[in-house]
Amino acid sequence: MSNSSSTTQFLLLAFADTQELQLLHFWLFLGIYLAGLLGNGLIITTITCDRHLHTPMYFFLLNLSVFDLGSFSTIVPKSMANSLSNTRTISYTGCASQLFLFLFFIAAEYSLLTIMSYDRYVAICKPLHYGTLLGRRACVHMAAAAWGAAFLTALLHTANTFSLPLCQGNAVDQFFCEIPQILKLSCSHSYIREVGLLGVSAFVAFGCFVFIVVSYVQIFRAVLRIPSEQGRHKAFSTCLPHLAVVSLFVSNGIFAYLKPPSISSPSLDLVVSVLYSVVPPALNPLIYSLRNQQLKDAVWKLISGCVSEAINYLSCSA
Repeated sequence: MSNSSSTTQFLLLAFADTQELQLLHFWLFLGIYLAGLLGNGLIITTITCDRHLHTPMYFFLLNLSVFDLGSFSTIVPKSMANSLSNTRTISYTGCASQLFLFLFFIAAEYSLLTIMSYDRYVAICKPLHYGTLLGRRACVHMAAAAWGAAFLTALLHTANTFSLPLCQGNAVDQFFCEIPQILKLSCSHSYIREVGLLGVSAFVAFGCFVFIVVSYVQIFRAVLRIPSEQGRHKAFSTCLPHLAVVSLFVSNGIFAYLKPPSISSPSLDLVVSVLYSVVPPALNPLIYSLRNQQLKDAVWKLISGCVSEAINYLSCSA
């Protein structure tokens, strides 16, 4: 029997038993990770450098890309390193840090998605008041609220989870540290506190979801009243990427944590955990770029400028 004071490391779930499959997992995750780094990095750089994109919508999109980068940078590199070195270990401090950072970025992202639905609601339903309701100061305050609420949520959950005595071994049935798997290792009834805290967080998350749904009901009603087809198309183009990201985020999370036990299996749980923790941060830049011509033009302008400067530098060097 062991407790939390004697636990110095945890064993994460391996993706495969053979070295060949572990290397395959490494290269697959490396490709996804580099794609996510490139996509989110381009969005952050483009919005920062292009003054035409210094609007509330793109300010929130920049923050979303930062959260995406943070969330999968917290778990993917460690998983790749374990596969490459054929190990499963993560230190006690590393596990606590990973849990805190992942919770922080996920909570911040969900809060920001809720704020972005309000941004779209004001832009379409109350366009004359957009500059007043979503001025520079209001946007900064809302983004700061998302960062602050996420930090407090992650701190409370991490401190509560890792204050529990652990006596069920140190094998975490997941490829990264998350609360349900740590709770399974506890032998104390104190875990009920964390379950209660999770219930409160779930209630707040459900409230945010209801707010997003109500906002989009009002948005669609307003869009359908627009007389011109071009106007309706433009309005939908600004809303559909956000709606797609929200749907991907919420559906994967719900299926991961609320799926029936009858269909649960280790392999399915592993695939689902990858789908909700690794894939969305890599896909979100693509989703936002597909139907946003202004963002695509800005990204292309940035890439073309960098290529031109590189060619000029090589020509001068020659």
